[in-house]
Amino acid sequence: MFLSPESLLQLLQRFIKNSSQVKQIHSLLIIGGNLLPNPNSSTFKWKPTLLYNTLIRAYLNIHLPHTTLLLFTHMLSHNIPPNPHTFPSLTKAAAAYTTPSLIAKPLYTQALKRGVLPDPFVQTSFIHLYAKSNCLSYAQKVFDEMPEPCLVSCNAMLDGFCKNGDMSSAVSFFESMPMRDVYSWTTIINGYSKKGCYETAIRFFQRCLRDCSVKANEATFVSVLSACVHSVTSGKQIHGYIIKNEDHVSPFTGTSLIYLYGKTGHLDYATKVFESMLKKETCTWNAMICALSSHGKDKQGLEMFDKMKIEGYHPNEVTFVGILAACSHGNLINLGLELFNSMLPQFGVVPKMEHYGCVVDLLGRSGFLAEAKDFISRMPFEPDASVLGALLGACKLHGDIDLGNEVAKRLLEVDPQQCGQYIVLSSIYADVENWGHAAFLRNVMVGVGVHKPPGYSVVNSM
Repeated sequence: MFLSPESLLQLLQRFIKNSSQVKQIHSLLIIGGNLLPNPNSSTFKWKPTLLYNTLIRAYLNIHLPHTTLLLFTHMLSHNIPPNPHTFPSLTKAAAAYTTPSLIAKPLYTQALKRGVLPDPFVQTSFIHLYAKSNCLSYAQKVFDEMPEPCLVSCNAMLDGFCKNGDMSSAVSFFESMPMRDVYSWTTIINGYSKKGCYETAIRFFQRCLRDCSVKANEATFVSVLSACVHSVTSGKQIHGYIIKNEDHVSPFTGTSLIYLYGKTGHLDYATKVFESMLKKETCTWNAMICALSSHGKDKQGLEMFDKMKIEGYHPNEVTFVGILAACSHGNLINLGLELFNSMLPQFGVVPKMEHYGCVVDLLGRSGFLAEAKDFISRMPFEPDASVLGALLGACKLHGDIDLGNEVAKRLLEVDPQQCGQYIVLSSIYADVENWGHAAFLRNVMVGVGVHKPPGYSVVNSM
């Protein structure tokens, strides 16, 4: 059955997030020659630029950025002219790469060459891309060339400063903005929180609340609550504000509150938030499971995992870190191994380094050091310092000097500058009164330039 280009375009727009449908429609467009210029056709009066733009956006939606950029090269090779709607999707595709800077400048050159750069949407998309590429000077240059930057462009520049950790430039830019919206406030709060300036983040949130033109949203609450881990009192005050001013606790705000209360040991508050939430996400269950398992409530954490499955939520990588940790703390070796072995076949979750580290900790804590060593030898990739560190910690716990020596040597190869392994191994020697080896090891630390962090006394700080 023949389908016109117009019909295929409508189908593509309808199924723009359906991977198999997008690929089928793409094939039909190629077979029909609709992606090639045909100026002599009387029925094909409109250029295929719109088809290419929609295809580019479709492949971006189905998470195939390489195909998105490849389509652009085909577009150019067939002399199909891109327009301002082409480039925003391309910059998003480029930003998905681990080295977006390699793509950013050639794309910018093409936008300049095609005469579409003056478009504010194109300029804003390049500000985002350059910021993602750690090329703040280029992002600033694009912004400065805008005759009348809109609020969206200002927010893109502000986001660039914050994501690159340049909070001095970020706050200066923020204060100079003629207009701010909730995204502006959330960006500056999140920037300070990520930088570790927690009190400043909280102060900006308080300023945001005093700004009558802006109402904090879910993203704002999530950003400021992450800064409250070091000030649970502020977190409780913000929680109170949410209860008073919001209709309900949203899934991600609730998750942030559970994480905050779990991290600070207030399990009763975490449980109350969890039980009061009208809607939950997988991350909400994860936060509650991890809060319980990290405070010795292993049985409750595992019960929560069972309840999560019964209610139809699909466990992910974070879920298994939480329940494996619960098994480790509760010495539930058989259950822990059973859960680990079920990850891929039953839940489709590929075990990562952190999961292997949990199993090594599970075996090591219970004294199964030989089994932990064998488990590491069967890993599908080389163990990192966290996995080997778990085994070294078990060697200290059970006084196994020989295996501790062996593991420490591997650790020194993997991460020679990490002071932790030197201190643990030195402690193993000290525990068995092997003072010569302990002193020698500490001298080795000095020789390779590794320094133990100074001690800190809570008493002296009061």
